[in-house]
Amino acid sequence: MMHLFVAVIFVALPLFPVDANAFTKTDFPPHFLFGASTSAYQVEGAADQDGRKPSIWDTYAHAGNGGAYQGNGDIACDQYHKYKDDVKLMAKMGLDAYRFSISWSRLIPDGIGPINPKGLEYYNNLIDELTSQGIQPHVTLNHWDLPQTLEDEYEGWISRRIIKDFTAYADVCFREFGDRVKHWTTVNEGNMCSMMGYDVGAVQPQRCSPSSIFNCSKGNSSTEPYLVTHHMLLAHASAANLYRNKYKVKQQGFIGFNILVQGYLPLTNTSEDVIATKRAQDFFVGWYLNPFIFGDYPAIMKKNVGSRLPFFTSTESNLVKGSIDFIGINFYYAFHVKNSPGSLQIKNRDFVADMGVELIYIPQNISLHEEIPITPWILERMLYSLKKEYGNFPIYIHENGQLLPSKSLDDRPRVEYIREYIGSLPNMLRNGLDIRGYFVWSFLDVFELQSGYEASFGLYYIDFQDPTLRRQPKLSALWYSNFLNNKTAMKIEENSSLLSNTPHIAT
Repeated sequence: MMHLFVAVIFVALPLFPVDANAFTKTDFPPHFLFGASTSAYQVEGAADQDGRKPSIWDTYAHAGNGGAYQGNGDIACDQYHKYKDDVKLMAKMGLDAYRFSISWSRLIPDGIGPINPKGLEYYNNLIDELTSQGIQPHVTLNHWDLPQTLEDEYEGWISRRIIKDFTAYADVCFREFGDRVKHWTTVNEGNMCSMMGYDVGAVQPQRCSPSSIFNCSKGNSSTEPYLVTHHMLLAHASAANLYRNKYKVKQQGFIGFNILVQGYLPLTNTSEDVIATKRAQDFFVGWYLNPFIFGDYPAIMKKNVGSRLPFFTSTESNLVKGSIDFIGINFYYAFHVKNSPGSLQIKNRDFVADMGVELIYIPQNISLHEEIPITPWILERMLYSLKKEYGNFPIYIHENGQLLPSKSLDDRPRVEYIREYIGSLPNMLRNGLDIRGYFVWSFLDVFELQSGYEASFGLYYIDFQDPTLRRQPKLSALWYSNFLNNKTAMKIEENSSLLSNTPHIAT
């Protein structure tokens, strides 16, 4: 989960109207999947056990970055040891699918070379446990946690060497797990990883130009975000090509890529702001979808970025084009877009300045510790826009959830959030959007990228001061479970009354 650092003004928005009793799971197509998500570093723990070596996320967390950043993922939820109990909770809840990531540095500790037997055993055990309970494993290969050895050796995603090494890693995963895993996502939030890690420098591996507000020891915000994305696209395409040529016929799986999609609305109805909104969408989303669908970057990026934007050879273009079977979308926030052409006059400008826009949160005062506005109608509008631009490709909503600082089990704002987004989906499906599944972020309270343990998205509460790390269902877990088990979407008050009658669930 990511947040952007932008200017903020107040804009009032209507909420999407959803009757609490208006829908059940039976209102969705039979094969529509409902699940929950986590990622390896945020949930596994056992960071230095059984042969695992550090990733760039370990390095970043242990550097104590940011005032809001608390702790690290050394222990996290300890799913490495508690996976059987967690899968039991998933089955009891009624999840169709569980989206998780594989720690590259647990499976192949140095990024290349020998497989770690204990890492291989863990993921085989987790996948077996899921499939034995009828829960589909949806696997992400890289979720913000590149092996530190590759970062040290050749600066990771900045180098073309990553393409070969990522493909070899993917080959191991396809070979070892592909008989049970049918949905693979190569990279999580590629667009935000490139921008926040290599332009702004706010997250791992903290690379940016000296002019950035963050204290990066190295980097170039003018060029590195574009190199990183270029190599991510080529690494994905190489892995997808390998899968299709070597494994697809026998395993019958699907390969996708994940991006953060934000809502973009023009601040005013002027042509300048309308054009600026399209430009923002091209930079944030078209940056990836345009190569995947058409084999090249958007024209406006070529114009604004110029020679700093890498180019695809004809062979590379043909490899990237059509290399996705689906797109994974993470959606949380929406913005108004204001035209800001002055930034295009900046010498040595970065990715953000290349857009020539100002992004304004909807509504005001969004921070790491405040509830996220509920705007499913903006998600719907964005998906229709992408359908018009790129065609009706299959979509999985991989992440969507509500951030709350409260430790209370009575998380009513999260119930409202999830209920309204799920309630908006039948209309999107009726109107032709090819959405295949919806995953709540996150199954458990996890170590969040920018809020550590201070705030969470979890359906299950974990007291990280409790050595047992027992899992306790929040109101949102009870609501989601009722929905998943084909019960009428209960009113919040009815769910709330269940909390007092529900014993703590220990693992």
